[in-house]
Amino acid sequence: MSAPPSLKAPSAAAFLVAEAAAHRATAAALAGASRLQTRRLRCSAAGAGATVETRGPLDWAARSLEEMQRAEDFDAFRMMGLSPLDGRYESFVRDLKPFFSEFGLIRFRVIVEVKWLLKLSEIPEITEVPPFSEDAQLFLDAIIQDFGLADAKEVKNIEKITNHDVKAVEYFLKKKCSSHPEIAKVLEFFHFGCTSEDINNLSHALALKEGVNTVMFPVMINICKAICSLAKQNSPIPMLSRTHGQPASPTTLGKEMANFAARLSNIGKSFSEVKILGKFAGAVGNYNADVVAYPEVDWPKVAEEFVRSLGLEFNPYVTQIEPHDYISKLFNLFVQFNNVLTDFDRDMWAYISLGYFKQIVKAGEVGSSTMPHKVNPIDFENSDGNLTMANGTLSSLSMKLPISRMQRDLTDSTVLRNLGVGLGHSLLAYKATLRGISKLQVNEFRLSEDLEQTWEVLAEPIQTVMRRYGIPEPYEKLKELTRGQAVTKDSIRQFIEGLDLPEKARASLLKLTPHSYIGEAENLARGIEEVADLKSGFRIE
Repeated sequence: MSAPPSLKAPSAAAFLVAEAAAHRATAAALAGASRLQTRRLRCSAAGAGATVETRGPLDWAARSLEEMQRAEDFDAFRMMGLSPLDGRYESFVRDLKPFFSEFGLIRFRVIVEVKWLLKLSEIPEITEVPPFSEDAQLFLDAIIQDFGLADAKEVKNIEKITNHDVKAVEYFLKKKCSSHPEIAKVLEFFHFGCTSEDINNLSHALALKEGVNTVMFPVMINICKAICSLAKQNSPIPMLSRTHGQPASPTTLGKEMANFAARLSNIGKSFSEVKILGKFAGAVGNYNADVVAYPEVDWPKVAEEFVRSLGLEFNPYVTQIEPHDYISKLFNLFVQFNNVLTDFDRDMWAYISLGYFKQIVKAGEVGSSTMPHKVNPIDFENSDGNLTMANGTLSSLSMKLPISRMQRDLTDSTVLRNLGVGLGHSLLAYKATLRGISKLQVNEFRLSEDLEQTWEVLAEPIQTVMRRYGIPEPYEKLKELTRGQAVTKDSIRQFIEGLDLPEKARASLLKLTPHSYIGEAENLARGIEEVADLKSGFRIE
């Protein structure tokens, strides 16, 4: 089967034009969420207790993507990518790149290192790093604000010499600040008292918090909204249920959609319970070097203040590493969400196969390379496959990351570089599901046809009413009538008319059809928006 044109890599110019509309909304979200919050900095030059307000750029993430797209021969780069996330599917997941790429990791490291130096300048006992002037604070702030691909490349060039990625960031900052007379005096306080993992764990934590809030959750919310719309729009449309693949009591199409919306939104609420944690306690978690250098400083308090100033929760009990239990909890929730979405994808595939949905044909799109009539449910299949890939990675990360030998080993370091892989395959799947939903067209005739051919499903309500009115062996009588027998409207009516029932009960059963035997399904579907709370979930504070 050939791939749909929408997944083929166009020329660089066509690529930018075609993707502009699709990414406009996300770009706006990136600009808002990636806005560096106003930071109040203590400024001794302005007097005791005075503050200086500085604002970051509005769109660092969007800007980094623009720089990437201006790179020469970007199409060739994509075609040579080992991972399809960086190749064939790059356009679908690129919004994650500012957060989980090598560039993103370097940028977050720079943020942590710079802010740590600023924090040191606020500690009275550390007289060697006096409070910075407004000019020095703005200079340091600009390093963060203006950080781009060229800066990241410079860090990588330094790393070629140091063969140590975090040390390369420290040297980059020393070089960057050597021209500023005030900061040049305290260059050795970059990375003061830190182990590399103090910088790395906070960088990964910031990437997860910003990337998930900014890129992942909005798309997950859109899926819930789309399924809620399917539920409400199709709330009254009766549909034959299938248990064990066999005809069962009818439901409505909307109610079956509402089931998924409720499940997904309930998982969404659990995300708000996840606390993104950080540590800053030195080589083995005890502030050893800090205490020797400045025994008069309350280092646990300083570390907690610093970690919380970054918008993260503080973990006081650690080894050299933050133990990553929160990442395990976070990714387990993604796995759970993905499992439910896989269930949805496969049900939609089955409903399309049964003819309950038609798919809106896209001009120029080919379903099969040899069978012209086919319109395959490729979006739901694509989602299903990528959710499998996502959960494989996310589950591996969840199981491995909390395990580290003694005070640490290096196994987590290389594994953590795959945070964006599991999320990337998830994002690719989410967008495929949304495309699939957008192409659906309900085939009410086919739904009605199936119901009309399965009058035997009324055996359940008939035997239940028989039980109420004391007719002996109701289940057995209906079993004899229906199992292995051709059941029709007439045979069902004939059976009901022969029952010793009150006239009102008999009349009610005679009015019943497979189309009307839906219980509270319609009302349940209509009420889904009261259950699917999308405001309190899908957010990590």
